[in-house]
Amino acid sequence: MSAGRSIQGLLTRWLALQTLAGLSLICASIYAVTAWSFHLKQDDGFERGIGMVRHLIEEFGDDLDEAKLRHRLEDGFAQHQGNAIVLRRDGEIIYSDTPAGSAARWIWRNSEWQDARQPGSHLQLQVGLDVQEDARLLRRLGWTLLAAVLLGTLLVSLTGALLVRRGLRPLKALARQTADTGPAHPGRRIDAAHYAAELQPWVAQFNAVLERAELAYGQLESFNADVAHELQTPLANLVGEIEVELVRLRSVEELRDRLLSNLEEARRLSSIVKAMLFLSQADRGALALRSEPASLAQQVRAVVEFHEAALEAGDLQVDIQGDARAAVDVSLLRRAIANLLGNAMRYSPARSRIAVTIEAQGAWVWLTVGNQGPAIAPDALPHLFKRFFRAERSRVGSSEHHGLGLAIVAAIARMHGGQTRAASGGGRTEIGFSIHIGPGSPGTAGTQV
Repeated sequence: MSAGRSIQGLLTRWLALQTLAGLSLICASIYAVTAWSFHLKQDDGFERGIGMVRHLIEEFGDDLDEAKLRHRLEDGFAQHQGNAIVLRRDGEIIYSDTPAGSAARWIWRNSEWQDARQPGSHLQLQVGLDVQEDARLLRRLGWTLLAAVLLGTLLVSLTGALLVRRGLRPLKALARQTADTGPAHPGRRIDAAHYAAELQPWVAQFNAVLERAELAYGQLESFNADVAHELQTPLANLVGEIEVELVRLRSVEELRDRLLSNLEEARRLSSIVKAMLFLSQADRGALALRSEPASLAQQVRAVVEFHEAALEAGDLQVDIQGDARAAVDVSLLRRAIANLLGNAMRYSPARSRIAVTIEAQGAWVWLTVGNQGPAIAPDALPHLFKRFFRAERSRVGSSEHHGLGLAIVAAIARMHGGQTRAASGGGRTEIGFSIHIGPGSPGTAGTQV
């Protein structure tokens, strides 16, 4: 359909064309059947006329008196004013009778046979029928049918336009209702039960779009507030320290200490910005660049070795259980493992053990990090992988301590076609993510509680 074309006008025109074509076909069929019936009637008239003449000739036997024959023919066709007859013997007219009438319209049928009474002689008969009345009736019928087609098409077009307009009223009502939704009216939805069954899927999809839009809008507002809050503290620290240093003279050592402090704040800002850029790429649908299949247990061991000093400082041990080979983005995988391991290290009591479990489940491989420590509130579990989320007695975070660690884990899982999950209770917490290794349909990153 061309842009801007009216559905009502298009449906009305198509209905008019369909009616015109249908009525034309029906009326043409009626006209053709009627004309065929007239043709059969004319054939029957010719056969009766020819049969009557031959019967009269055969009644004379061997003695054919042409005068008596003419008299008999005159009597036989006296009641058939619409018939004409011309009888010839070897080209010579024996009898001819064509009723006068300027309005007559004749059609003729010829018949010839050998005269048994005179060997070598032939009789030629021409029988005519006046079809003027039949032609008049067909002409009237044609005009009547044509008028029926035009009037019927006009009537159906007008009523069709009214019906189409009435049928499109729900669409206009739907347009008015959709105009009353949006950010200005949060939570307002369209009741699909008030619309026809054909429109209900569209209404449901529109409501779903509104749900997603409001969710995204709320997340954006929350995200903006969180980003402003996260950046405000290090920026305020930087500004405050610089202002203090500018007030009075400092020794080189004091300036060095202040610069190191400022450097730490700048690094924190940089880590937040880098994390947000990474999450932005993941939100735009970026996928992991998978390498050749690698051992996941080996990647976990590499991360554990990197954190060996921190583990020793906290008097913690790491147990690796299970293994699987999968095509992954090694750098992203190690980053997700490091975030989970760092999160577990911060909340594990001294002299406890952290368990890293690798388990293949169908088309996915799950990597879960479990540790002892304070439990997470049940109502906080579904929000663990949200950006900047911090629950009471929070365990949420990463090695960078800015509340984006588990959000990055969820993004990495999503980039590998996987999901996330979390469970906490009985003094033990387990947080993990999956990697899709196929076959099967990749999942959408979400939190399984």
